[in-house]
Order: sequence, then C-alpha cells, then structure tokens
Amino acid sequence: MKIVTSIYSLAVVGISLGMTSCGAEGDYPGTEYAPQMYHSVPYEPLSQIPNEEEGMWLSNREDGKGEFYNSNPINQHKMNMRMPVPNTVPRDPRGILPYRLRVADLEGAALVENPIELSDQVLAEGEELYIQYCSSCHGTGGEGDGKVGMVIGGVANLKGGAYINLPEGHIFHVITHGKGRMGAHGSQITADRRWKIVHYVKQEIQTQ
Repeated sequence: MKIVTSIYSLAVVGISLGMTSCGAEGDYPGTEYAPQMYHSVPYEPLSQIPNEEEGMWLSNREDGKGEFYNSNPINQHKMNMRMPVPNTVPRDPRGILPYRLRVADLEGAALVENPIELSDQVLAEGEELYIQYCSSCHGTGGEGDGKVGMVIGGVANLKGGAYINLPEGHIFHVITHGKGRMGAHGSQITADRRWKIVHYVKQEIQTQ
C-alpha cells in the first residue's frame, strides 16, 4: 500500500513540475520540446539580418545565434539568393520568356509568336487541354455551343467571322487575361499549355 501511495505521490509531483516548467511568462516562452520545429531559421531570399545577437532573448538555436539572424555568410552579399546577372531576363524551364503585356495591349499581343514548335504530340496535348478547359463554353468544335456557353450566351464561335484570322498571339493573350465574357485563365493554365491550346485552335478547329 505504501509503495502504491509513493508511486502516486511521485506521479503527482512529476506532473506538477512538468506543467510548471512548461508555463510561459513574460518574455520566457516556457520549455519547448524540439524548439527548432517551432522556431525555424527564416532564410529569406533577398533580405538578411546580419546581427547574430538579434532575437537572442527568444532563441533556442543550436548554433547559439539570435532567433532572427538569417544571413548566409558564404554568399558575398550575405543573402540566400544570388543577385541576377545584369541585363538578363528569366525564362522558364522550356525557355519561354515571362508574359508581361498589359490586358489592353491586344496590338502588342498580335505580334507575339508561338514559341512551341508544332508537332503531332503538341496537337494531341492541345486537344486534351482544349477539351478540359475550353469545350464547356466553346464546344468541342469551337462553335460556342458548349453546355455552359449555351447558358451564359455570348460565347465566341471560333470558326466564324473575324475569329478565323486572329493571330496566335491574340488568342494566347485572351486566354491569359480574358476578354468580354471570358474570364482570365493565366493563373490556371501554364504558358506552354496555353500555347498548345492555341496551336490546336488554329490548326484543327479553324481548319475544319
């Protein structure tokens, strides 16, 4: 009986000490298990805090530096991302330049050429993407008779009138930014996929 009582007493004391040690007060955050999981080192790409004492009051870092120190001493600029080479423009993995034409710049868009080389595979992928993103409004044949298009009305017939002669860049621009009743799809479809859709529209839908 005494053994059981002693065990209970030790358990109560242990729980009390544990709860007391975990309590936070003022600037003291309390005892934390695996503190690096809660206070990860914030490596920002283009900013740095070179003062190793910054945030020392909060720090549980294993390297003994302040919580907010985030400089990269290996990089000569003390940043985690190197400065880009002057007069260069970033490209995506396919070598496509970023698309920065404004919404109203349809004339400029008309001058942009399709950077994706035409092939049977590109047309097949373009068809799949067109069916996925475009056919609900424009219809499988591009005549504006998709199920959604029939409800909202005013959907372009890609086979009719001036739409036949639209430049590829114009179509890409409209897919990207939207126009009229068509919403912008630039955030939903990557640039290379948009160009593949353009290929499919020009080579398949508008030649049928």
